[in-house]
Amino acid sequence: MLTIGDLSKATGVKVPTIRYYEQMGLLSHAERSEGNQRRYSNGERERLAFIRHARDLGLTIDAIRALIELSQHPERPCQDADRIAAEQLATVRQKIARLRKLEAELERITTHCHTNQVRDCYVIRALANHDLCHDEHD
Repeated sequence: MLTIGDLSKATGVKVPTIRYYEQMGLLSHAERSEGNQRRYSNGERERLAFIRHARDLGLTIDAIRALIELSQHPERPCQDADRIAAEQLATVRQKIARLRKLEAELERITTHCHTNQVRDCYVIRALANHDLCHDEHD
């Protein structure tokens, strides 16, 4: 059995986050020792590692909850898990596209300025006047 501190060290998840995941129902509430210390099994360590990896990939709490539920039924087809992962992939691709637009606009406004004084600075003017932007990026 692992203490919450040991579980935190083993998974790289901070103690308050572990407590939060318990409150959200992603982790079962830990058993308690006679001294009222939380105790976690290796199964809970594996579950927390799963949750951490899913969060690293940007999955929402609801998506993780659904994937945990699916994992409890190994005989079911994996199309729901595939759908959840595909939705996250689409979200990531949308974010990447937006970041590329931001990158292009920032590159454009930073290379457009060739003055030594703020009063003539294109960056300041572009930030103050959205019409000076080349493309929509918000």
